[in-house]
Amino acid sequence: MAQEVKQPDVPALTAADVSAWLLAHPDFLAQHPDLLGRLALPPRDRGEGVIDLQGYQAERLRGQVDRLKDQQRAFIGASRANHNTQNRVHAAILFLLDAESFEQLIHTVSTDLAVLLDLDVVTLLVEAAEGEEAPPHSAEVRIVAPGEIGRRLGAQELLLESDMAGEEALFGAGAGLVRSQALIRLNVSPEVPPCVLALGSRDPEMFHPGMRTELVGFLGRVLERCIRSWLTPGQD
Repeated sequence: MAQEVKQPDVPALTAADVSAWLLAHPDFLAQHPDLLGRLALPPRDRGEGVIDLQGYQAERLRGQVDRLKDQQRAFIGASRANHNTQNRVHAAILFLLDAESFEQLIHTVSTDLAVLLDLDVVTLLVEAAEGEEAPPHSAEVRIVAPGEIGRRLGAQELLLESDMAGEEALFGAGAGLVRSQALIRLNVSPEVPPCVLALGSRDPEMFHPGMRTELVGFLGRVLERCIRSWLTPGQD
């Protein structure tokens, strides 16, 4: 039978050993600030008018670590949300490009985009011709008065509004659901009346003036080209 090898006794660390090691490595806690949250720190007031400045420094480092963690979580959350939005917009664009007729394209805008973009209401607005009586709204296109789009958007190509009440003129029966909106001008062609893609959400901050607009703007540019290709074949 093999003789058991006796392991040498390892002396236990003492407080003096730890203190000596820390003194030999004075930047250890600075390099491992996460440990500060697990350590019991001495009180700042050491008595007899002596103030422990190291306690303040440790608390400051702990606060910096907490702030960095919060910033990291916020950054990761925003990145995931942006990635999700990008995937939704790309899927919506593929649906638009797959339309096999102009009627199917408009139907996709009025029915499928809201689901694909995780919104509550999506409508296509078209201005009535100047001097002519506005035709009634169809199930898939809402007709607005001449000059209405210019009045709302001015010179802007895209208008974002948050924490507001939806209007029936823009969203029809779904207006009651809308708390924020994006209005995207569609520059189809000089022969086509002014158009707008209206996106509405029940989330008051889904659309807001400070948000990035590249994705929704790109969606509008794709839609206007899809409409143009059906209405004026060979020009796009």
